[in-house]
Amino acid sequence: MIEFRHLRTLLALRDTGSLVEAAERVHLTQSALSHQLKDLEDRLGCPLFLRKTRPVQFTRAGQRLLGLAEQVLPQIRNAERDIARMAGGEQGRLHMAIECHSCFQWLMPTIDYFRDHWPEVEVDIPAGQHFDPLPALAREQLDLVITADPQPLPRIHYEPLFRYESLLAVARQHALADKRYVMPEDLVDQILITYPVEHSKLDVFTRFLEPAGMHPRETRTAELTMMMMQLVASERGVCALPNWALTEYLERDYVRACSLGREGVWGTLYAAVRLDQMSQVWMSDFLRTARETSFAVLNGIRPAG
Repeated sequence: MIEFRHLRTLLALRDTGSLVEAAERVHLTQSALSHQLKDLEDRLGCPLFLRKTRPVQFTRAGQRLLGLAEQVLPQIRNAERDIARMAGGEQGRLHMAIECHSCFQWLMPTIDYFRDHWPEVEVDIPAGQHFDPLPALAREQLDLVITADPQPLPRIHYEPLFRYESLLAVARQHALADKRYVMPEDLVDQILITYPVEHSKLDVFTRFLEPAGMHPRETRTAELTMMMMQLVASERGVCALPNWALTEYLERDYVRACSLGREGVWGTLYAAVRLDQMSQVWMSDFLRTARETSFAVLNGIRPAG
C-alpha cells in the first residue's frame, strides 16, 4: 500500500508546511498531490494530517510514516550509489566555478556530503583562475559552473536548481523600510551596494532598473555579504540580494527588505554542465544532492521548472 512516492510526498509536506509548496517540491499539481494523499489515507483507513492547518500538523499515523521515510529513503539513495559503483561509474573529476557570491551557504554542505559518498571523484574549486567560467566549461577546463546567467553555448546543459527572489535590503530607519515593494524610481537617489561583478550579471540592473531606464545615484562594491549588511544597517546605502542570503539578517531585525516591483524579481540558479558529463552517475548524484541540500538549508526558494 505504501510506495516511495508517498514517503517523498509526506517529507515534502512536512518540510514546506503547506500543500501548495509541497506540490511544487515534488512537481505535481496541488490537485494531484491531494488526490495522492487521499488515496493513501483511504488505503490505510486513517487520516495522516489535519487539513487547514499551517504549518501542517500530522496525526500519529502520519508521524509514523514520516519516521519510515527518514529511515528508508536514505537507504534507497545509498543503494543506488553502491550499484552505480558496481557498474563502474565512480571515477571522475569535478572542478567547478561559482558565479554567485552568496552560494557557499548551501554549496559547502553539498560538497561535503558528496565527498563522503563519492571519494573517488576529485572535487575542487580552483582559485586564482582568470577566465570566464562558462567558456572555460566548454573548453573542459571546468566541469560545472553555478550561475544565474545562462549563455547559449554549444554542448552546455543548464540544470535548474531552484528559483529565488531578489530583495532590496535597507536600514530599519530608512524611508523605504516600511514599503512592501519598491519601484525603479525609488532608487534614483540611492547608493546601491553590489558585489564586485559586472552590472550585466546583476538582476537589480538587468531586470529592474535598466528596463525602466533608471540608474541609482551612485554604486559601490563590497566583497562580503556581511560587509554589505553593515553598510546597509548604518545607512551607507542599499543592496539587492537573493532572499536566502538575507534570512539571518531579517530574523535578527538587523535590516528590512522590500520586493523589487509589485510582482517581485525572481531568478533561477543553474548548474551548467557539459552534455557529455550528464550521463555520469556521480554528476547526476551531485546535482540531485545540490537541489536537496538547497531546500534543506535555504528559506524562501522555490522549485525550478
